[in-house]
Amino acid sequence: MDFDLNESQGMLQDSVRKLLSDKYGFEQRKAYMASETGWSRDLWAQYADLGLLGLPFDEEDGGFGGGGEEVMIVAEQMGRHITLEPWLSTVVLGGGFLRHGAAADLRADMVAGVAGGGVLLAFAQQERQSRYDLHDVATTAKKDGAAWVITGRKGMVLHGDTADHFIVTARISGNRRDKGGIGVFLVPAKAEGVAVRGFRQVDGSRAAEVEFSNARAEHALGTPEDGLALVDKVVDEAIAALAAEAIGAMDVVHAMTLDYMKTRQQFGKPIGSFQALQHKAADMLVAIEQSRSMAYFATMAARDPDAAERRRNMHAVKAQIGRSQRLVGQEAIQLHGGIAMTMEYAAGHYFKRLTVNEATFGDTDFHLRSLSDLGGLVQAA
Repeated sequence: MDFDLNESQGMLQDSVRKLLSDKYGFEQRKAYMASETGWSRDLWAQYADLGLLGLPFDEEDGGFGGGGEEVMIVAEQMGRHITLEPWLSTVVLGGGFLRHGAAADLRADMVAGVAGGGVLLAFAQQERQSRYDLHDVATTAKKDGAAWVITGRKGMVLHGDTADHFIVTARISGNRRDKGGIGVFLVPAKAEGVAVRGFRQVDGSRAAEVEFSNARAEHALGTPEDGLALVDKVVDEAIAALAAEAIGAMDVVHAMTLDYMKTRQQFGKPIGSFQALQHKAADMLVAIEQSRSMAYFATMAARDPDAAERRRNMHAVKAQIGRSQRLVGQEAIQLHGGIAMTMEYAAGHYFKRLTVNEATFGDTDFHLRSLSDLGGLVQAA
């Protein structure tokens, strides 16, 4: 199978690499993190100019018609610089709900704003009791004329403190853990009854807790009574993007570690000359290459029309790459020693981002257990 990029994909990769190399040095990233929003509005406008915000949308909706491969390319480059902007929350997650679940008139109204950088979206799904189960939803939605009234609390809403609209899961019917009766709704962030408390995650990125108190939603996405299928599909696409991002981050922290091993002296010689440490660096490389293959697999598997098979594959992707992120991040810290734990050195920041990436939409243990419950990656005949 040919994994080489075509001409347009190569140009996309070069454009993103050049932009982030110029604008996302380590000191620049720390300045963005310390800003009011926690990320760069100016750089967000440049993402829009490059077409990164309209990348996955169909051309007839005002986008650029990119697919999973193009999203993978951008996500990997963003992982290399551990960017802070709400690209995952707005373009991959929010954009996924618009592409797969919004009516044509709503897409016409929203996509242009997203692609132009003027509309920010956030997915409000996780609740205190739900952990990583997408179907565990206590927030309720009640019909009120042509609209819906949403009541409940959501936590860990990625970039929820700067969002213009929330995409919210809420229960229309059934019990809290039923897989049926879940709807997906679009709620303006400034709607009456919406309260937002933003905070910084351990990796420096922003998230929020959001409370909905009889907040009105004018739009339902997908089938209101059976929105879980839509949620699963969009989250699987996000997992593929997270996998690609992890590859970029692991590549950089591995190269950083090798460079440190060549220069750090101990007992009169570089620590990279010690065979035991060479083995650790080799283990990191093996884990990264295994994960790279799984990231390619995730990009292809995310478009599988068989929802059950797609979910099985994504459990495998998350389990493998999550395990690799832990190994690469922890070994990088170990091989660097105390300097890696300081805020002034980049290795610790990459480790933190890999840790948050691994926990997003389910950590390694969760996906390994879920895959086991399904009988493994390949069912026995």
